[in-house]
Amino acid sequence: MNILHIQSSPRAESSNSIELTNAFISACQATKDTVSVDTLNVWTENLPEFDAGAIGAKYKAIKGVGLDARETEVWTRIQSLIGRFQKADRILLGAPMWNFSVPYKLKQLIDLVAQRNFLFTYDGNEYGLALSIDKAITLYTRGSQFLEGSAIPASRFDHQAPYIDFWLSLIGVHNLRSVIVDKAWNLDAKESELSIADGKKRLLENVDWFLS
Repeated sequence: MNILHIQSSPRAESSNSIELTNAFISACQATKDTVSVDTLNVWTENLPEFDAGAIGAKYKAIKGVGLDARETEVWTRIQSLIGRFQKADRILLGAPMWNFSVPYKLKQLIDLVAQRNFLFTYDGNEYGLALSIDKAITLYTRGSQFLEGSAIPASRFDHQAPYIDFWLSLIGVHNLRSVIVDKAWNLDAKESELSIADGKKRLLENVDWFLS
């Protein structure tokens, strides 16, 4: 079983999301010795810019037009990233909340790999799945707690979990579970510690389901 482990925090060992998803990976490896892990950290991966040159290379490749050396290099890198999704049997994705959404490097990865006929299809009328990944788990950390009826309802402020969960379903994840860790960092250090511990417990409760 190949697990694509996507990390989107730049804080390495100081990151709560990485700490929690690493614990989940360790539990998976302890439970099933055939697990292999492909760790994709969006900050250390040296992602190519999806700039005018990359977009031009994409359109040339789609149309079957010859690419120059620079275009070939960037399109090859994009195809390599796409291939890591295509090879995955499971996806584990951890993301902190930045400005009510996701870190910009995670969005950069999505913009690079979410190419028509590679991670999704579109016939002019409707979108279809290009992958078939049985299960994924998303782990979200944030400093606040967004509750309907409060001054900061999720329906207005949470542009993190809804977007990523939607995107994973769009590309072909059939069964998705999410663990949200609220108040992971705030002025009350004890509250944050308890929240992270609870999030870890809830995440690890999904190991058997994830591997089955």
